[in-house]
Amino acid sequence: MPEYLVPLAVTLTALLLFPRNALSGAQVQRLPAIVVLVALAGITLRYLHWRITATLPGPESSTGETIFAWVLFVIEMLVLFDTTILFSTLLRKRDNTPAADAGETRLRARDPGDLPTVDVFIATYNEGLDVLEKTIIGALALDWPAERLNVYILDDGKRDWLRDFCARKGAGYLTRADNKHAKAGNINAAIARTSGEFFMVLDADFIPQRNFLYRAMGLFDDPKVGIVQAPHCFYNADPMQTNLNMRHRMPDDQRLFFDSIMPGRDGWDAAFCCGSNSITRRSAIEAVGGGLPTGSITEDILLSLAILRKGYVTRYLNERLAIGLAPESLSAMYVQRTRWARGAIQILFLREGPLGPGLKLRHRLMFLPLHWVIQPLMVTATLTVPAICLWTGWAPLPKSSLADLLNFQIPVLLATLGTLRLIAPTAFFPLASTVHAAIQAPRILPTVIGTLIRPHGHVFKVTPKGRGVAGRTVDHLMILLPALLIFATALGFATNANFNSRILTSLNQMPVLAFWACASVLVLLCVQAVAVSAESPNRDEHFALDLPCTVGARPNQSLTARIDWLSVSEACITVTDPDEIGYNKSWMRLDIPQIGSVSARVLRQQGAGLKLAFELEDDARRDQLLRLLFTSGYENTPSTQNALRASLSMLTRIFMQQSHADAARQADAGQVTPPEWLRMEAARPLPQA
Repeated sequence: MPEYLVPLAVTLTALLLFPRNALSGAQVQRLPAIVVLVALAGITLRYLHWRITATLPGPESSTGETIFAWVLFVIEMLVLFDTTILFSTLLRKRDNTPAADAGETRLRARDPGDLPTVDVFIATYNEGLDVLEKTIIGALALDWPAERLNVYILDDGKRDWLRDFCARKGAGYLTRADNKHAKAGNINAAIARTSGEFFMVLDADFIPQRNFLYRAMGLFDDPKVGIVQAPHCFYNADPMQTNLNMRHRMPDDQRLFFDSIMPGRDGWDAAFCCGSNSITRRSAIEAVGGGLPTGSITEDILLSLAILRKGYVTRYLNERLAIGLAPESLSAMYVQRTRWARGAIQILFLREGPLGPGLKLRHRLMFLPLHWVIQPLMVTATLTVPAICLWTGWAPLPKSSLADLLNFQIPVLLATLGTLRLIAPTAFFPLASTVHAAIQAPRILPTVIGTLIRPHGHVFKVTPKGRGVAGRTVDHLMILLPALLIFATALGFATNANFNSRILTSLNQMPVLAFWACASVLVLLCVQAVAVSAESPNRDEHFALDLPCTVGARPNQSLTARIDWLSVSEACITVTDPDEIGYNKSWMRLDIPQIGSVSARVLRQQGAGLKLAFELEDDARRDQLLRLLFTSGYENTPSTQNALRASLSMLTRIFMQQSHADAARQADAGQVTPPEWLRMEAARPLPQA
């Protein structure tokens, strides 16, 4: 084996032999963590020595090449600094589930009248009933004594239909004279008009699970806990999962943050409120002035910093205690992420931010918004370097050969990515993360630069949600930019392949750039595939239940079956005796436990399996079905495959057109209304379970 391949071979061997579960649990094992840190530090220091002593431009480099190489070096050092903070964070996870178990036991043993009072704030502006209905029904179903719980809808849209809906369901409805300070101002107005000892904040699309309060409130037995934050989990696919038809092959893009980074931040007392799915102690709010800070559009991070300065901490409970909507389109995702980026940069200019007084050094470092600045710079530089070098003749790493890269740079890159995979095997997929960063970069980078120049005075934009948001669209910018970059890179290679038109003066650089360009082009092709949004089948999300039920295809028939999955409008069932049901049926009665009998139209029948569609017109039964599906802890997040398979699947999407629409369309043939006997039987509810 050539000597320059030895570090690469050692790195690969170490990653393959390292125990798979040593770093990925709820808490990191101390000895393996130390071994990993020491090994990673060693290989990184070796790389840095080479990078500084052997690759920086010398007197022989032109002015342009010198500036270019130093810019890349500075970006790389910023990435290394941010990565160091990331690994320090990830390797100190705190697991609050045992404390939540003990707290729930204590709370349930207390007299209900002695439990603290909780106000639930659901902030809304322009969301439709298809979004708000689930959240309101879910909040009203929270397992907590009714006399100690108040649910309020904070409507900055001032909509009469929403006020009437709240009155029918039994929720409070609050508005204010103006919409000053957007969401933060809306919540502050509610804080001033309520008196609960604690308040829970929910975004309009996040549905709390019934046990949320009993799981989280026990953590407040520690008097220094000011906020308890739960993760953002989603019951729908995000745009990248949808557009690549890969929900079952890779996780949503926020899993690394919520499953690994936030538990690590909590270990350093640096977790922060994330705007929804949080409970706040009112006395902590009073300690910082009686309301959320309004200096940044990311009021949640500022609030965490404000209470941290007063001696309170934010605790993170990594349990699926609320489920909501991931952005349903690329445009919605861009709105959300640019808002987050702008708010994160704004806090740098505030006295209450990480650079203000009263914070420990570790908190300053962990609250610096480095990610929003560095990631778009890094991915932009990485993808454009081959084309720039081919057309200017500049070298990104002067005097370096492909052998040097294999000896020094590739091992440290593999070690970093491999360690992240060891820590977060179900949340971090390298190719998916790179593509996701690349498709956001052209929107995030201008936002970051613009906010650094003018931090304040920008309009608050709400992330669009609900029906009508998704649909078949094409992000023309992210089709055009990768196409231009791929064309420029290919033409650059063609130009340099001809002796008479060659721009590169060092042939040593050609293999390096070829290797680099191949990786960049694959990422750019994936970006183009993601940029074509799939046409939504416009169906409700379904949940796997494995629930016993009964069905009937004629009057008074009752046959046993099982519900495989259920949504608010469809079900897939398996009948015990399909011959008794018969075939070519248009309608049948479906008896759903806790809900009652419904008239169900047969969409598809294959052997003992039937796909049915139904509509609940009875408000009480619809509410009960929403509570059953969305607040009972049912999981509809699919399991993910390993990173290699996910990456291969992503690459195949470049060359294969996928159909994302539901293959089983509702048939138009047959009777379009249920028969009379079925309408009568469906009117009789089943006894409550």
